[in-house]
Amino acid sequence: MTMERLNRLRKQLEELGHEAILIGSSHNRRYISGFTGSSGYVLVTHDKAVLLTDFRYRVQAKEQAQGLDIIEHGTSPLDEVRELLGGWGINKLAFEQDHVTFAEHARWSSALKDVALVPAAGLVEKLRMIKDEAELAIMQEAADLADRTFGYITGLIKTGMRERDVALEMEVFMRTGGATSSSFDTIVASGERSALPHGVASDRVIGTNEFIKLDFGAYYNGYCSDLTRTVVIGQPTDKHREIYDIVLEAQLHALANIRPGMSGLEADALARDVIAKHGYGDMFGHGTGHGLGMEIHEAPRLSKLSDTILTPGMTVTVEPGIYLPGFGGVRIEDDIVITESGIKILTSSPKELICLG
Repeated sequence: MTMERLNRLRKQLEELGHEAILIGSSHNRRYISGFTGSSGYVLVTHDKAVLLTDFRYRVQAKEQAQGLDIIEHGTSPLDEVRELLGGWGINKLAFEQDHVTFAEHARWSSALKDVALVPAAGLVEKLRMIKDEAELAIMQEAADLADRTFGYITGLIKTGMRERDVALEMEVFMRTGGATSSSFDTIVASGERSALPHGVASDRVIGTNEFIKLDFGAYYNGYCSDLTRTVVIGQPTDKHREIYDIVLEAQLHALANIRPGMSGLEADALARDVIAKHGYGDMFGHGTGHGLGMEIHEAPRLSKLSDTILTPGMTVTVEPGIYLPGFGGVRIEDDIVITESGIKILTSSPKELICLG
């Protein structure tokens, strides 16, 4: 697995004319090396791959970073990088421009005086867009855990609970089920707060005859799931049913028609056009979906600005919504993987309007 990823990265280096790249961002480092420690660099050339880390990880690095040479660095890992590059006759080094701060770049320039630093954008992220079978298996487990969490919490929510208490129950359930953590701060937004697209759980007490939007995910074995369902506690009004049915129609239409070969913009339009047709286009202000994997938001995007072509192996969310300030909002979200002929849906929680209490 590691060698396959290294070879794909080396192909990119060759195409772009880079002699070597230094990877320090945590997700990219883990993806390329398999190393899960919190500190270290991966230095990759056309024929060498080295993981540099400190004494805390000397055993862990050897166990996890199969196929890489392991170097335990001293006070400054950049001293080791400089010596390695000098010994290999390399005087140009690509770096992750999206992850290296201005201050870090200044420090690197000082430590690597004889090496030209060349900015490189998204080399590893481009590889990460296409998930392999092992990744997809983990993501299915993460999605399954999110589904079980939804089933658990819908049997627990009742009028008088605080949003924050609901979120805590969900996060404990996910951790008990094997998650390292939640994928992000769990959203539990009830009543008028459900109109907040990112209404993280608050001290609001859940009332009756109102929406509760639940947006959450399990961070499991290094990968994220992301699930949103909107339920009603009590009895829905005609307005509740109207906007719920429109969002569900939009989401189902997108799921039925997303295909490999279409752009992120075209996939976004599948849901957006349905909502606009019903007169709520201005109430759907975010993209239809986003890439999902080691991070909760990664490439590609399903949005009006995305020209990325959907390719088999890409994993994305499909999550249209309608948000009415002062009343409430609905979002319905599933995780999918693009296949050769269409999609596979990873999440399976029910989507009919559920009324609790």
